[in-house]
Amino acid sequence: MNRLDLAHRPITRAALIALLCAAPTAALQAQTAAEPAAEAPAATLPTVTVKGDQESATGPVIGYRAKRAASASKTDTPLAETPQSVTVVTRDQIVDQGATNLQDALGYAAGVRSDAYGLDSRTDSTRVRGASPDEYLDGLRKLFNWYTSNARTEPYTLERIEVLRGPAAMLYGQGSTGGVINMVSKRPQADAQNEIGLQVGSWNRKQLQADFTGPLSADGEWLYRLVTVLRDADTQVDHVRDDRVVFAPSLTWRPSADTSLTLQALYQKDKSGSTSQFFPWAGVLTSNPNGQLPTDRFIGEPDWDRYDSERQTLGWLFEHRFGSGWTLRQNTRFSNNEVDYRSHYGDSFTLPGGWAGDPVGQRLFGRFADATLTKVRMASADQNLQGEVRTGAVRHQLLAGLDLVHYRQNRKSGLGCPEYYDPTWCASTNVPVIDAYAPIYGNFVAPEMSDDPKSTMRQSGLYLQDQMKFGEHWVVVAGLRHDRARNSTEGAPDERSSATTKRAGLMYLADNGVSPYLSYSESFSPVASIGSQRFDPLRGKQWEAGVRYEPRGMDLVLHAAVYDLREKNQLVQDMTTSLYSQIGETKTRGVELAAKASFGPADLIAHYNVTDIDEALEAVPEHQAAVWGKWRFALAGLGGFSAGAGVRWMSAFTDGAAPEVPSVALLDAMFAWESAQWRYALNVNNLTDKVYVATCLSRGDCWWGARRNVVLTATYRF
Repeated sequence: MNRLDLAHRPITRAALIALLCAAPTAALQAQTAAEPAAEAPAATLPTVTVKGDQESATGPVIGYRAKRAASASKTDTPLAETPQSVTVVTRDQIVDQGATNLQDALGYAAGVRSDAYGLDSRTDSTRVRGASPDEYLDGLRKLFNWYTSNARTEPYTLERIEVLRGPAAMLYGQGSTGGVINMVSKRPQADAQNEIGLQVGSWNRKQLQADFTGPLSADGEWLYRLVTVLRDADTQVDHVRDDRVVFAPSLTWRPSADTSLTLQALYQKDKSGSTSQFFPWAGVLTSNPNGQLPTDRFIGEPDWDRYDSERQTLGWLFEHRFGSGWTLRQNTRFSNNEVDYRSHYGDSFTLPGGWAGDPVGQRLFGRFADATLTKVRMASADQNLQGEVRTGAVRHQLLAGLDLVHYRQNRKSGLGCPEYYDPTWCASTNVPVIDAYAPIYGNFVAPEMSDDPKSTMRQSGLYLQDQMKFGEHWVVVAGLRHDRARNSTEGAPDERSSATTKRAGLMYLADNGVSPYLSYSESFSPVASIGSQRFDPLRGKQWEAGVRYEPRGMDLVLHAAVYDLREKNQLVQDMTTSLYSQIGETKTRGVELAAKASFGPADLIAHYNVTDIDEALEAVPEHQAAVWGKWRFALAGLGGFSAGAGVRWMSAFTDGAAPEVPSVALLDAMFAWESAQWRYALNVNNLTDKVYVATCLSRGDCWWGARRNVVLTATYRF
C-alpha cells in the first residue's frame, strides 16, 4: 500500500526548517538569560553510572528486563504504570541472542511474528497482532515505503527496541493497527566505554564493529559516541550479498543539569540483493515432478539484480527543563535515502501456486524484471511540552505536542514481463523463462527505465495527552490528536485527508504488585488512489484488557492481555473487472501471555500468543510460543561462562486458498565467556538446520525460512 497519498495544508520548506530550528534556539536563549555567567560552575554534572533503579527510557539496561519505556506515552514512564502492551528488547538481550538484524532481535518478543516473509533481505518483515507495524527511530518515523526506499537498521547501533502493540495514532498519527516498533539509538554516555569486535560466521560473514563513548571534557559538559560497522558477507541465497558500511557519530552538549542537546548523524551503505524469489506452491510446499526447489536457488541475473542502498541522516534530540516541573523537547531528523533495486522474481501469480510458463513440466519458470531507482528526502520533527500539575488529589502529567513530516520522492522505474504475457497488458514482454532446477544466467533483456511522477507529502499532527494518577492506586490516561496531510503527485490533483483519533486507559496499582488495566486506542491509514478511483482511509480501533504482576522483592514480571481489534475500509479487488472496492469491517482477536524473570544466575523470557484473524486479512499462525533461558556459571574455578538456549514455535496455518503451512519449532543456542575486557560468544540460530516454509500466500507464492546461521564473536573492551 502506498502511504504517500495523503493530504493537508501546504508547508513551505523554509517554514518547516524555521520551525525545526526555533524551539531549541529559543530555549537555549532563555537558559542563557536566566543563568548569569557567574553561576556557570554550578552546571557541572557529576559522573553518572547506570545501575539498579537509575534506569531511563532511553539509556542502558542491565539484563533483559526494562522497567521504563517511552513509546506508549512519549514520556519516561514506568511500564508498571502503562495501560497498554509494550515489549522492550534490551541491548543485553540483543547481544546474548546474537541478533544480526531486526527480525532476529524480535524473535522472542510477545505478540510479534518476526519472520512473516521468512528470509527477506530487503526489509524486516514483521507482524504485530497480525498487521505490519510502523518503524520509528528515536520517536521519529523512519520511512514510508517498505521496499523501494528502505535501508534496514543495523542492530549494533541500537540501545533497545520497543514494540507498542495495537493502534497508536493518537501519539504517532497515520499507521497500521499493528502498532509501532520504536528503535532507540545508542547515545553518548558519561562513563568511558569502548569496545572493538570481530564476527565470522555462516555464508562467509566477516564483520568488524566498534563502539566508543565517554566524556570529551573533564566536567562532563561534552560527551561523544561513535559506532561503526564494516561487513562483507553472502546470504543463504546464491548471488545475493549482505555487505554493509555504517558510521554513526553523536555528540551531547550539557551546558547545565537542565539542558541537553544531542546531535546525531548516520551514514550507511549496503550492497545486497533480493533473497525473495517468489517461488510457487508446487516445488516448495506441494509436489513437483522435479522435486523440491533448493533453499539457496536464485532465479535472477547475477550481473543485474541488486538491492543497493545508501542512507544519510542528520538530526538532534533536545531537552530543556524549566522550573515548576515543565520540560520542552524536540526530536528532529533530516534523511536522504537512495535505493537501486533491480530484481527478477518469479511469476507464481498468473497460475496461482503453479508454473504458468511450463504448466506440464513445471521446470521452466516465468519471471518479471522489475527496476526502480528511488531517491527520498525526508524531514521530520516532533516537539512537545510536558508539565506536572496537581489538582487536589490528582497528579497530572500533561503533554502537548506538534509533529511534522515533509517527504519528497523522485523515482525511475521499468518493468519487464514474462515472454508468454499478453503485450497489451504489459508494455515489455521480453523476459525469458529460466530453468529453476538448473539455471543458466545471462539470457535476459533489462527493462527500459523512465521517470515516474514526482511526489511530495506534507503532514502535521497536533496532540494532547494527560497521564493522571489518583492517589497511589489509580492511573488514567487520555489523549486526543488531529492530523492533516496533503499528497502532491505530478500530473494529478492533490489529495487531502484528515483524522481525529483518541486513546484512553485505566489501571489499578494494587499493593501486592497486581495491576489490571483496560485501554482503548485508534488508528488510521490513508489508502492510495488507483487510477481515477479514490478511497476512504483505513480506520481501526482496539479494546484491550490486561494485567501485570510485579511482586516486590523479586526480579519478575508477568503480563497477560486480551484484545479485540477491528478495522474498516480494507481494499479488495474484483478479479473479473480489475476494479477495487472497500469492505466493511475486519476483526482480529487475541490473547498474549508473557514473562521475564531473573533468578540468581538464570534469566528467562517466555511468551505465548493466540491470534484469531479475519479471513479477509493475510493469515498468520493462530498459535505462537517462545522460551529463551540463559545460565551463568563457572568452569574449573573460572567464572564468566554463560550458556543460552531457546525454542520458537508456530502452529500450522493457511492463507486463503493456499496450501497449509506446517507447524515448526526452531532451536537457538549460545555459549559465551567474558571477563572485564574480553567476551567470546558462539551463537547458532536454527540449530538443527530445519528447512521450513515461513508462509505461502493465497496469491500463489511461498517464502523459505532462514536456515542454520552460526556466528562467532570476539569483543575487546577497554
